[in-house]
Amino acid sequence: MSSVATIKSNIIPPHLEVKGGCPLNGVLKVSGAKNSSLALMAASLLTKEKLLIKNVPQLTDIEVMSEILRNLGAKLTKTNNSIEINSESIHNVELPYQLVHSLRASFFCVGPLLTRLGEAKIPLPGGCNIGARPVDEHINGLKALGAEVEVINDVVKAQVSTKDKRLRGANITLKYPSVGATETILMASCLALGKTTISNPAREPEIQDLAKMLNSMGAKVFGAGTKRITILGVDSLSGTSHFVIPDRIEAGTFLIAAAITRSPLIIGPVIPNHLSAVISKLKECGCLISQHGEHHLKIIPREISGVDITTSPFPGFPTDLQAPFMSLMATAKGSSKIKERVFEKRMQHVLELNKMGACIYQENNTAYIKGVKELVGSNVEGGDLRSSAAIILACLSAKGNSIFTGLEHLDRGYEKLEEKLTNAGSIISRNFDQPTSQRSISNKIISEDNINTQKNAA
Repeated sequence: MSSVATIKSNIIPPHLEVKGGCPLNGVLKVSGAKNSSLALMAASLLTKEKLLIKNVPQLTDIEVMSEILRNLGAKLTKTNNSIEINSESIHNVELPYQLVHSLRASFFCVGPLLTRLGEAKIPLPGGCNIGARPVDEHINGLKALGAEVEVINDVVKAQVSTKDKRLRGANITLKYPSVGATETILMASCLALGKTTISNPAREPEIQDLAKMLNSMGAKVFGAGTKRITILGVDSLSGTSHFVIPDRIEAGTFLIAAAITRSPLIIGPVIPNHLSAVISKLKECGCLISQHGEHHLKIIPREISGVDITTSPFPGFPTDLQAPFMSLMATAKGSSKIKERVFEKRMQHVLELNKMGACIYQENNTAYIKGVKELVGSNVEGGDLRSSAAIILACLSAKGNSIFTGLEHLDRGYEKLEEKLTNAGSIISRNFDQPTSQRSISNKIISEDNINTQKNAA
């Protein structure tokens, strides 16, 4: 088999160099939850008083949301992992395309803007390219609350036309328990007139964290984390201080890092109930996991065997950990099957893992994996946030060295990842503009051969 490739440059972009096969040890520290922090920051627009949010991770997504709030007229003061937000003087109702396009969570601002200023103009959001993530449920919820909403040239234009400029409480049933739609409706209804119920809402911990902060601001939210949320509208919200929950996706990634490197580790702080589905699968595939103190977990991997998973909304197995878990299954004894039921384009990591010697055959949104004895270091690239994490885990366990590009994705959701992994014993470094050998043409040949082999094996 022959292959032709065009080499554009012998300089690769900023990247991580990873030496595989190094055992990990000690403690991996979990940062505050990215997805929770973004919603909490948007909620700051609901009050004219100062809001202090603590335990916020230092990530590019957080920087983008900070810039969005500044663009609206808010004032932000950052100290380490704390952000003080003063939204008293917000005045702009229109978000710039260049910021919204890179951050899907920017759409969370639509509800608070409607309640504070009576209108909002927000381009359809972007984020990771992992498939369709329509905002229909958001829009339908806002319409149910009395907003007039239309989409013109990919810009969502919403306004409240009542004389008092207040939304009205309503009974809303979501067709799908969307996290974003639940958060949008929850924030919009806090200052609405009357009672709102959300049936079939998302039940994720991030929803519960948002409700907890809103209640500390004076909102009346009941049932967050259950199959029905009730909100009694109030006239105004005050400022507060809130500590963000630990990031359950980062914690799960670290647990899988321990398993794939066959290393005993302590992970924390964590809230174990937020990781029940993940812990259950890790135990099933051969890991011992126990409570270590009040806020940490200890994991001791034994022989890892293949297990099947299917992603689903919380409390099911999280879609955000599907990719990292696939890396683990690529090194497991026996076969496994992973089915993605949340996003239709969330297996961009399959090709990269196969470049490293994995035996994975993908059919639509299902991956069939035959575990191999070892992965081999390679030049690999992340295509989205969670696939990047999966590839890094594969690099940690592989024989030999790897070069990972795609830091623009990784830095969106993992705070100081290489520093944390280095402190735990890995040999991993971030490099800029360093000449290196071109991406191996043989990678393409190997991956093509692998796919044919995997299809036959599956």
